[in-house]
Amino acid sequence: MFMKYIRIFTLIFFFSSFSYSQRNVKDSIISTPWVAVHYGGNFTGGDLGLKYGYLNHIGFLAGYKTNKNYFLGFDANFIFGNKVKASGLFDNLVDSYGNITDMNGDIAKVVVSARGFNANITFGKILPILSPNSNSGIFVHGGIGLLAHKLRIETQDQVVPSIELNYKKGYDRLTMGPNIHEFIGYSFLANRGVFNFYGGFYAQQGFTKNMRTVFFDQPDIPVSKKTMIDLQFGIRLGWFVPIYKRLPKEFYYN
Repeated sequence: MFMKYIRIFTLIFFFSSFSYSQRNVKDSIISTPWVAVHYGGNFTGGDLGLKYGYLNHIGFLAGYKTNKNYFLGFDANFIFGNKVKASGLFDNLVDSYGNITDMNGDIAKVVVSARGFNANITFGKILPILSPNSNSGIFVHGGIGLLAHKLRIETQDQVVPSIELNYKKGYDRLTMGPNIHEFIGYSFLANRGVFNFYGGFYAQQGFTKNMRTVFFDQPDIPVSKKTMIDLQFGIRLGWFVPIYKRLPKEFYYN
């Protein structure tokens, strides 16, 4: 579903690139909506670092830049990674030979990875420092939103009844809560064409709680409801499309 939205924004980007009229970007600050797609690579820390290693973000940013270079927008990100630090998660399903078996008695291959998303309202400003025009420069923004993450448990084409369908919820460690984020980097708005980008350093702090009431691998231990501090920090690179109003024609003919 998330990749569907990425494709939609990519199409918007493609068709918008053919509808540009030249703007006086170099000499004046313009107001414009924009849409963007981006990638982020993030290291983890705090309680999140105890669960996962390096995490990837693929997402979009949509908003409006004013003629004072302020920016207000919304961004959402699909989070994924392959480094999971959960040990002993399926010990209660392992037989005397150290294997997990499927419903046919064959050895099953269970793959566990990280999945999540966040969605945020963001506010920032572009400072025309070390920039070729008044609409480019140091880009800073921050915001608040929602963070959720869990373990994705896959058995490929095999069926392991104990970890199928709703039973997965007893192992997936679904966690959710508010988050804040900060970004500082550089944004470039070209005078013409589609070479508009931003990139820089990104940090996120989540204040999350367990959403499950029981862990099947630890049924006798109460699930903690304390607030966890989930930290992510790394880089973000994005490509955006400003959406201009059509300029009036300079010459008219009867």
